[in-house]
Amino acid sequence: MTATQLFSVLLTAILTENFVLCKFLGICPFLGVSKKVNTAMGMSVAVIFVMLISTAVTYPINTLLVAKHLEYLQTIIFILVIAALVQLVEIVLKKYIKSLYNSLGIYLPLITTNCAVLGVVLLNLEEGYSFGISMINTLGAGIGFMVAMLIFAGVRSRLETADIPEFLKGLPSTLIAASLTSVSFLGFSGVVDGIFGS
Repeated sequence: MTATQLFSVLLTAILTENFVLCKFLGICPFLGVSKKVNTAMGMSVAVIFVMLISTAVTYPINTLLVAKHLEYLQTIIFILVIAALVQLVEIVLKKYIKSLYNSLGIYLPLITTNCAVLGVVLLNLEEGYSFGISMINTLGAGIGFMVAMLIFAGVRSRLETADIPEFLKGLPSTLIAASLTSVSFLGFSGVVDGIFGS
């Protein structure tokens, strides 16, 4: 694959195939941890780390499963790998970055069940990507997750000071803002198609 094609995979994963805003995976941390920018950033970095390591570990495991005709065990094994990696991240944050660990609270263990992490691993296999392209697509998915989290954290900080009718305060205004943020990403599909002619 050429550098342009690799960049296309990366940019597509960040913008036009954004896991949160286009595929609607990882909505729980998107809505739960996006109240503050620093918390959103911390969660995003943890998710990117888990996504990359999960892809790196599950790719050879999947090769072994296919060779042994045990493909039906993919999802179970992948979830176990992701759960172990999340535990590792949790231990590291608790020991070295206590403030971030406390601010993430219950949402940190929820990375285990964050369907964006499992989704990127399974979609890489479904698309038939090689190991290198899988890692680039995963990096793009993680950066896309971060972009969505940071943009939405900024939107939610504005919502705190906005004059919103009483019946829309709280979850209704958050969901409306999330849908408008999602719609805004549709415009990137034309840009990426125009640049790479796909």
